[in-house]
Amino acid sequence: LLGAGLIKIRGDRCWRELTCMDYHYETQPVPNPIAYFMHRSPWWFHQFETLFNHFIELVVPFFIFLGRRMCIVHGVLQILFQVLLIVSGNLSFLNWLTIVPSIACFDDTSLAFLFSSRQGGVKDQLAQVQVKRAAGEQLPLRYGCYVRKVVNISFGLLIAYLSVPVILNLLNSRQVMNTSFNPLRIVNTYGAFGSITKERTEVIIQGTSSMDPNDPAAVWEEYDFKCKPGDLKRRPCFISPYHYRLDWLMWFAAFQTYEQNEWIIHLAGKLLAQDEVALSLMATNPFAGRAPPRWIRAEHFKYKFSRPGGKHAGDGKWWIRKRIGPYFPPVNLQGLQKFYEDRSWPHPAQA
Repeated sequence: LLGAGLIKIRGDRCWRELTCMDYHYETQPVPNPIAYFMHRSPWWFHQFETLFNHFIELVVPFFIFLGRRMCIVHGVLQILFQVLLIVSGNLSFLNWLTIVPSIACFDDTSLAFLFSSRQGGVKDQLAQVQVKRAAGEQLPLRYGCYVRKVVNISFGLLIAYLSVPVILNLLNSRQVMNTSFNPLRIVNTYGAFGSITKERTEVIIQGTSSMDPNDPAAVWEEYDFKCKPGDLKRRPCFISPYHYRLDWLMWFAAFQTYEQNEWIIHLAGKLLAQDEVALSLMATNPFAGRAPPRWIRAEHFKYKFSRPGGKHAGDGKWWIRKRIGPYFPPVNLQGLQKFYEDRSWPHPAQA
């Protein structure tokens, strides 16, 4: 987590000004219901959260080198921090995986309560070994112990060697996030949320059966994704540790352009063709049981949480939104044919 902390301090100034948490809950990739309420916390609480984040990521990692007790404290704090992140956001399996190495901070004694105290059990065997060691008795080393030592030392040296570029990256003012420096991908750099988006924008995909997409009377119906914000009255979801990859990608697409995310045009073609696989990634299909849409377009909106207890929340809305403009213009299967051919993609109508 040290890399994650450093990338924040070196990145967005809001981390240094202690204001990032004013935005994070609302603008994170896939908010959950807890984030809806956490977003309305007072400013001083958000500042405390940011300071606590810096403490966990920049100070606590060094507890590992300060003896057994501080190592255990490190493990407890890191796991607590990850649990808080799991509760307040849908960051897929990331936080769950981060808990795993923290378990190594707890030695046998600290984890003894997890095991049975019966005679001959694991705890009893460990106690006997500790008594013999305290009495100065040398326990016989078996062949397997020597093999394990050789493997451990060899692996430790390999990790140390592969960690050199990673450590140099941490010390570099131009630190790189989420990069591997070797083909084995054993030791990598990591960092998340080095910059925080201050406004949430969403791409809303719509379809129509109208012959003319420019007809003011055309009825455009929205596709809802499984978890990302769309329908203003739909409660934010809980999915962690599960991960809806398409919803996540739509978050990135929303603060870029469709030219930078050509896959979204590919998705539009699939929806035009009523492709079953593509539709399985969506929460709703407004054209289910009907002829497929003639046109698909995407609109760009700015989304904000409604205020708990406010007018919009009273109407059952978790979100309020304001249209920014078109994200990509109306497209149909015939018009997409050359687009697909230029990229050697199979045409949806032929899939």
